[in-house]
Amino acid sequence: VTGMVFSYTRAAWVSLAAVGALFGVMKLGLRLRTLVSTGVLVLGFLWVAQDALLIQLQRNEQDSSDDLAEHVESISNVSSDASNLERLNRWNAALALFQERPVSGWGPGTYQFVYAPFQRSEDRTIISTNNADGGNAHSEYLGPLAEQGILGMVFALGLLGFCLHLGFQVQNQLRNRDQRNLAMGVFLGLMTYFVHGVLNNYLDTDKASALFWGFFALLMVWNLTGDADAEEQTAAIT
Repeated sequence: VTGMVFSYTRAAWVSLAAVGALFGVMKLGLRLRTLVSTGVLVLGFLWVAQDALLIQLQRNEQDSSDDLAEHVESISNVSSDASNLERLNRWNAALALFQERPVSGWGPGTYQFVYAPFQRSEDRTIISTNNADGGNAHSEYLGPLAEQGILGMVFALGLLGFCLHLGFQVQNQLRNRDQRNLAMGVFLGLMTYFVHGVLNNYLDTDKASALFWGFFALLMVWNLTGDADAEEQTAAIT
């Protein structure tokens, strides 16, 4: 946690805070259905109140800084922070690409090569570029939406839903406390990336994707062994 704090990576801080809340929810024993219902309500509220929230966010003019408190405050700065504004530029370009080809998309891995003409002049920042060397959509959700169309977004959200299902199910299946705690750590670690994926996308790099899919594989193994343990216990009782 200390390393995370002093990494000065704002998206990582957001991920850690969100997963901390998820950990609290799981410790309280709330069911996945309750969590999903609450999430839908929160997203609905944010959608309805988006104009008021945007006005409030635009009042924040604190840029990223070496000062820890100021750096935290800059997370919500969408008025002058170049990094945050460039994310909005990339997201708007991704949405424009989706509107152009909503079904087929532009093809896997093509975003950085085709998004430049879809940047709006009012969205461009001092770090915007028309070259194909400026990165990607900065989102594991909007990137697939632009590159694979609506099915890309469906797959990304489906993967998130499946991960949540696995995480909650494994916690209920495993009887060994040490295994259950380890599975909780793996699940929460995986969820930090799903949250982080709202603001960045690194699954096209081997360093991130190896851990991501490796954690998924571990959850699948625990899910299968947990099923076997549950069946053995049921057989022993009967």
